[in-house]
Amino acid sequence: MLVSHAPAKTHAIFDEEHLVAHAGLVPAMRLAEQCGLAGLVGEHVAIADPLGTNAPLKIGSIVAGMLAGADSIDDLDALRHGGMGKLFEGIRAPSTLGSFLRCLNWGNARQLGKVHRVLLARLAAHTSLLPGADVLAFLDLDSMQKRIYGPRSRARGSAIPRSRVRVCWSAG
Repeated sequence: MLVSHAPAKTHAIFDEEHLVAHAGLVPAMRLAEQCGLAGLVGEHVAIADPLGTNAPLKIGSIVAGMLAGADSIDDLDALRHGGMGKLFEGIRAPSTLGSFLRCLNWGNARQLGKVHRVLLARLAAHTSLLPGADVLAFLDLDSMQKRIYGPRSRARGSAIPRSRVRVCWSAG
């Protein structure tokens, strides 16, 4: 089977207003809302630049985009397609979010670090991340003897014993 179109001439757009590509964002962003992400950003992040207005909404959009797999500012546009506008309000354009990110300084990065730490603690209290953590658990460690050769073995972080056999530990 052969493709009938050249790759440069093929372009697919999924903008059906009732389709949602990243419906898994709903429970994730609801959890962030319940743990107070917007309130934490409003309380701890003070951005002096005029582009820093509405920081809680913009940070929420960036977090949602990252959860949806965005690894660049342009990828944040996935939040504005299809029925996402019906599920979420306050979604910002990628250009707006890019300008917002560029106006942050080192102090703002530290403030966002505090938001991250507090939110993580709230998430841990709100959800059972380790069910059964209070129960006794056993860890099976197996030893393995492995011969090592060559002058680069020290560069890999292993000391060469006299037997020229290194003992490695692995969880089993």
